[in-house]
Amino acid sequence: MERLNVEKIKRRQRVITISLLVIYLLALTWIILFKMALSSYELPYMRNINIVPFADLTIINNQIDFDEIILNIIIFIPFGIYLSMLKPNWSFLKKIAPIASVSLLFEVFQFVFAIGASDITDFIGNTLGGMVGIGVYFILCKIFKEKQKINKVLNVLGIIGTVCVIGLLGLLIIVN
Repeated sequence: MERLNVEKIKRRQRVITISLLVIYLLALTWIILFKMALSSYELPYMRNINIVPFADLTIINNQIDFDEIILNIIIFIPFGIYLSMLKPNWSFLKKIAPIASVSLLFEVFQFVFAIGASDITDFIGNTLGGMVGIGVYFILCKIFKEKQKINKVLNVLGIIGTVCVIGLLGLLIIVN
């Protein structure tokens, strides 16, 4: 009986994690590819490609503005965490592959559909963010040992974060 309850809880946690990952990827697509636009008419027509890392960094008051790189890293951290929760037995490199692939797809789609600049710096930042997420999950597992409880806490935080982000995005839509 106890074993059945544990398996049921694990299954429920997995469904929650998958749901959060899907919502996250949809939001990520809307933010990165569709620039949070509600209509295709609002999308910029831009076909630009940068294959030199960190070549297009903005300089403000003679200082490099790292905001875009930092935001690219931050926005992909959840991807690394969710992937680690769903595939804890995958190697580090195997976890990085889907993260880098999604980032590369975003850059390719931006170029093909002329909806943004395809930038190697974005790809590097996004992939690094996923790696940070993988690292965060790894460290949490080393510190707290019980993956079941870690996953539960991360799912609760993910739900709270998702509701907050969707609420903020909804507010932005209403205000604009």
